Amino acid sequence: MNFVHFKNSLRDFPVFSIADIRAAYGGFDHRRLSEWQKKGYIQKIIKGYYFFSDVDINENRLAAIANQIYKPSYISLETALSHYRLIPENVYMTTSVSTRRTYRFATPLATFSYRTIKPALFFGYSLMADRIKIAFMEKAILDFLYLNPLVRSEDDFLSLRLNREEILSQMQMERLMNYVQRFNQKRLANTVERFLSWVGYA
Repeated sequence: MNFVHFKNSLRDFPVFSIADIRAAYGGFDHRRLSEWQKKGYIQKIIKGYYFFSDVDINENRLAAIANQIYKPSYISLETALSHYRLIPENVYMTTSVSTRRTYRFATPLATFSYRTIKPALFFGYSLMADRIKIAFMEKAILDFLYLNPLVRSEDDFLSLRLNREEILSQMQMERLMNYVQRFNQKRLANTVERFLSWVGYA
């Protein structure tokens, strides 16, 4: 198998799996993967998932990888809050939610963290470039408050160093309240009410 031909056939994949390779090349010799890793052509992220070594790694690339290596999932929580400029610092790992069990992959590339939500709460995300699934801003906030029940007071909100101006300018209240109803949890609804008061909504 010629590596140049192999790369050209998978170059549009932000990350490719053994299943992707099998779909493209039914009789692929897996020993080539070890050979190409040793030569530095490709790198393994986790078992069964690889990327090309000359690909630039940025926020979008990490998000695309996070979507692929643990399905179903979408970017949310701190990574999404950072994406929407709601928190000031860069997040040291890529955070997602999934209907599968809570899990964390510590890889040479980055750390990928997944928190469990119920299947009924797996909604509220959009598709970015490269078909990256990321929570709408309102859903990222709700996911965070839902999965961190101890965050519930104004002091707690203040400690997160959230950018209230960005929240006020970006928040779509109709979407937020629709999502709150879908969560159907009184504790979360009460927390959201306090949160909106802290942000500055009347």
